[in-house]
Amino acid sequence: MKSLIILLVCITSLLTNSQSDYEVDYKPRLLLKELDDRSCREDFELRELKLPDTLAGIYRIYGKFFEVICNEKRISTVYIGRVYCCRAGGCVNQFVKESEADFEYFDYFILFGLHNKISSVRIYNYAATHGQEITAKGWLNQFTGFDGTRSLRVGKEIDSVSGATISVNGLVADVQEKTAILRKTELSYRLQE
Repeated sequence: MKSLIILLVCITSLLTNSQSDYEVDYKPRLLLKELDDRSCREDFELRELKLPDTLAGIYRIYGKFFEVICNEKRISTVYIGRVYCCRAGGCVNQFVKESEADFEYFDYFILFGLHNKISSVRIYNYAATHGQEITAKGWLNQFTGFDGTRSLRVGKEIDSVSGATISVNGLVADVQEKTAILRKTELSYRLQE
């Protein structure tokens, strides 16, 4: 019986460590529902926006930007990506991904509205072992209206979450970075009215 339990623990550990091999889902159901609820009840299209080479070399980006097209009209921009966070007590620098085994991750999207202000942030695949609280819609609503003209500080503009420090800091840093990228590139535009 004891060896069976050890075997199950080993298998579970292997499966957990191989989770990072999964690709990011670039059409998560939560995003499709959000777009359907907001403005585009008919079919819409996500068209990938390429970053200029100058920015792609500066930032480590584990996701993609898309323009949301509905009835031949661009209605929004969305970033869909992955945030890697250190395991508790795990890595030296959370911003340098040396090995997949040192990290946990979650997948999320940022929906940008008029003037590139955030209209929604949602986490749709939380594969980390701690910090699940940051997936709550009420907590994520703190990002609504952020446009990158000011900074977000955990404990000030963004509430800290006990037991989710690593995930909170990872998400806040990534949201600020992706918003800055959108502001710095030709991806930045005013929505058609």
